[in-house]
Amino acid sequence: MASVDIQENAGPKRDVLGLFCFGSHLALGGFVLAGWLIPSADVLLFYFVLLPAMAVQWRFNRRTCIINNFESWLRTGRWHDVNNPEEGGFLAMLCDWLFAVRPDAVFLDRLAYGSVLFLWLLGAGHVFWLTPG
Repeated sequence: MASVDIQENAGPKRDVLGLFCFGSHLALGGFVLAGWLIPSADVLLFYFVLLPAMAVQWRFNRRTCIINNFESWLRTGRWHDVNNPEEGGFLAMLCDWLFAVRPDAVFLDRLAYGSVLFLWLLGAGHVFWLTPG
């Protein structure tokens, strides 16, 4: 019963903006997870640049995503909204929503940065494999 309660309260805001931002996160996340498989050198080069750019912006943007910042700006007129639990908490929200657990920030940071590094290495390998030598 508790997992039903958690799942009802978790997830994106259910208005058009919230669902659009959530969908944008899922689309970007899908590209990040599977983009290294795309057999196009141009797309892979974009992927090769995108992943480090994402990690750098997380680092310097207080562990938040630009998508959440944009949503906060549209809702409140401020780039960072301390009252928005989704800001900087997308992975935590997904864990809560899907698995009814909320890992600590250190674990989620390691998971996010480690995953980005691993996927970047896969993408780099694919770029060099496709590039004629």
